Amino acid sequence: MKNNDTPYRIMISGGGTGGHIYPAIAIANAWKEKHPDAEILFVGAEGKMEMQKIPEAGYKIEGLKIAGLQRSLSLSNLSFPFKLLGSINKSKKLLAEFGPSAVVGVGGYASGPLLYAAQGKGIPTLIQEQNSYAGLTNKLLAKKAKKICVAYPNMEKFFPKDRIQYTGNPVRKDILDLEGKKEKALNHFGLETGKKVLLVLGGSLGARTINQAVLADMKAFEEDGYQLLWQCGKFYYSDMAYKVKDARLQHIHVLEFIKEMDLAYAAADIVVSRAGALSVSELSLVGKPVVFVPSPNVAEDHQTKNAMAYVNAEAAVLLRDSEAVGKLKIVIDQVMADTKKAETLGENIKAMAKPKAAEEIVEALTSILA
Repeated sequence: MKNNDTPYRIMISGGGTGGHIYPAIAIANAWKEKHPDAEILFVGAEGKMEMQKIPEAGYKIEGLKIAGLQRSLSLSNLSFPFKLLGSINKSKKLLAEFGPSAVVGVGGYASGPLLYAAQGKGIPTLIQEQNSYAGLTNKLLAKKAKKICVAYPNMEKFFPKDRIQYTGNPVRKDILDLEGKKEKALNHFGLETGKKVLLVLGGSLGARTINQAVLADMKAFEEDGYQLLWQCGKFYYSDMAYKVKDARLQHIHVLEFIKEMDLAYAAADIVVSRAGALSVSELSLVGKPVVFVPSPNVAEDHQTKNAMAYVNAEAAVLLRDSEAVGKLKIVIDQVMADTKKAETLGENIKAMAKPKAAEEIVEALTSILA
């Protein structure tokens, strides 16, 4: 129990991708809003993007020398036990130095060692599971966690039912209100009024199959009056931009990364996206018809499971990665031609949104400190 005269000290661990990092920052921000004097320390994996993104958000971060096991036979797997042991030892040292009131794990390499060490010391822990299919680390850590905040219903197949709280995934605040931003969005991206806008998202690094699918259909999209706002990712930008320019297409707007996501969502009539946890949660709040193209290159095929939770609720359309090249425009045309279906998709996905996720996680965290 915390002394009333001392500020809360909270450690948040995890990262590796934006899908872990941005929810972690949202939780930290929500906690600071309620407890302005709180001290927050992040713990991430050295060399991963959290080591840059967390300080940019105004928080301190410590790094662990931890990496995941490779699914294929790899010499790097030989060093895994040593990295894990070293990370647990450093976690114990950080816990002793910082003295947290509680530790939050959001997934990613660093969350395992820190939460394991915290649980060993009897420090209250909370897990935030973003996906509809829980990973092995979180399933193991859940045995001693005080609360497990989940983004999907029916997660008792992975976690103890009495400790689950259905909160949803925290997202960026600017996405919560898109009303009245359409005209500003069109002007910002140089889009024309009156033409349908297809927003294509492959994540910050890009999605190879989605990019190939757009390349295959981009001339047909333009001929049929679509305009595309296409985030292709930094690995693909030079090649995609050259091919669009070479094809002399005027309404295919290719971008390496879209920073103003609220405006991109406001401009869109339909969205094509991977089905990572953060993307799915954001798109629920946006309330536009969505075609999910889940990445097949993720643990336990969890993106397909994320997408299917929405498809089964008639809240999204699924286009498999293996079928995307050659079928993308067919699927888009089918959705856009059926106005009633497009409206139903938008309404149903909006109904699955959890706009108060960060605040609810803060409440759950407060409950384990009481």
